[in-house]
Amino acid sequence: MLAAMRRGYDMAALRARQVESADFSRFHYVLAMDRQNLTALLRLRPSAASAQVRLFGDFHDDYRGQDVPDPYYGGAADFERVLDMVEAVSASLLQATRSIVR
Repeated sequence: MLAAMRRGYDMAALRARQVESADFSRFHYVLAMDRQNLTALLRLRPSAASAQVRLFGDFHDDYRGQDVPDPYYGGAADFERVLDMVEAVSASLLQATRSIVR
C-alpha cells in the first residue's frame, strides 16, 4: 500500500469481492491477474455469458501472457514493479475499452 500511496493512490476504501455469475453478463471483460485465477473464472463463466475472460497482462505487449506477480512474497521493490505493471496494463486496457465504447 505504501507504493500506491507514494504515487498518490488512495486505496483506503477499496475492497475485494467474489466474482458473481451476473458479472459475466454485466461487464465486457472479466480479468484474471494470473493463470490460476483465469482457469477458475473460465470454469465459473456461464456458457451464454457475453464477457471476455482474459488475463490482465494480455492488454499490454510487454506483459502479454504474464501473471501479475504477488508482491507479498518479496519486498518493497516488488510492490513497485507490480504497480509499474498495473499502471502500464491499465493504460492499455483503458484504450481498448474506449475503442469498444466508440
